[in-house]
Amino acid sequence: MPVIRKSNKLINVCYDIRGPVLQEAKRLEEEGHRILKLNIGNPAPWGFDAPEEVIQDVIYNLPASQGYCDSKGLFSARKAVMQECQRNGIRNVGIEDIYIGNGVSELIVMAMQGLLNDTDEMLIPAPDYPLWTAAVSLSGGNPIHYRCDEQSDWAPDIEDIRSKITDRTRGIVIINPNNPTGAVYPEEVLKQIVELAREKNLIIFADEIYDKILYDETQHVSIASLTDDDVLCITFNGLSKTYRAAGFRSGWMIVSGPRHQARDYIEGLDMLASMRLCSNVPTQHAIQTSLGGYQSINELTCPGGRLYEQRNLAWEMLNDIPGVSCTKPAGALYLFPKLDAKKYNIKNDEKMALDLLQQQKVLIVQGSGFNMPDTQHFRLVFLPREDDLTDAIDRIGAFLRNYEQ
Repeated sequence: MPVIRKSNKLINVCYDIRGPVLQEAKRLEEEGHRILKLNIGNPAPWGFDAPEEVIQDVIYNLPASQGYCDSKGLFSARKAVMQECQRNGIRNVGIEDIYIGNGVSELIVMAMQGLLNDTDEMLIPAPDYPLWTAAVSLSGGNPIHYRCDEQSDWAPDIEDIRSKITDRTRGIVIINPNNPTGAVYPEEVLKQIVELAREKNLIIFADEIYDKILYDETQHVSIASLTDDDVLCITFNGLSKTYRAAGFRSGWMIVSGPRHQARDYIEGLDMLASMRLCSNVPTQHAIQTSLGGYQSINELTCPGGRLYEQRNLAWEMLNDIPGVSCTKPAGALYLFPKLDAKKYNIKNDEKMALDLLQQQKVLIVQGSGFNMPDTQHFRLVFLPREDDLTDAIDRIGAFLRNYEQ
């Protein structure tokens, strides 16, 4: 029998967060090793539980969740998202402008598949959350990465974005708060992106899944609230991180702006939503309670809260390692440290991540896994409790002390 090969559509698709290094970690676990996993922003394994009232709502509504719902989602869930739009200053959003999906991941792929033709281009930040690059490639488009400036707290470089716009560019992706850097973009930067989209007739795709995970009184501004209804904006959010319900796979996509100019695209989104019949019904019942209820995330991100204190500890410890520097994240769950190129001269950052795993049993993700154009960065999550974080970063320091490639 001839070798059965994967589709050519997957040639340029990668997702190194769950890539070869993770496979090696699984092998080591099977041998009996304990791995300190700092690779995935999954709150549940570290004791961050969803609010009890959210879980109870899902349980209570389970008997009524056995059939399909509307392909765009439950009315109550979409109404709660609509009201959240009003609180965030996103104007003129109705129930039919909101799609509920099996996590934001499904909706990102849907948004790209509904828009892109072969050779179309999409501007994506570098570093990025790699699903965005993969979704563009899988949809037949070309991901074009624009620079985020580490010296400016990882804010997007507006001139670099401008320089990469061509007649094939369809849109600009922003991830704010950012994964993997933890940056929260200033309103002035967001306004410049809106102006650029307006000038070049581009769609803005805004991944805002971490919009409530903020530190040091940082304020998040939804870019859709700045568009004056004349720039099409597709905003993504969900329960996954803020409500510690990653396994619920319940996210939403909001279409705002001049929808009359995008009727054909929206028709395509409706078609794709209908093709998968509907998203997971039981956990949609968690959306109204989550958005309208007490925001317990604030207890975790304020001084004394677990996320706040763990972020500070990890950031300080990383910066104390010789040759390591790290911008302090203003939001999200991640740190994105940089290794001094002269001191470490890392030629292959995936090999570095693999060596760290094998020698110290610490699992991180190399920077190139986030489409970073150098080999000097890596991402780690600060979800583990302080004793595990301390242990893991001590091991990273010990590993780097004598590491060479």
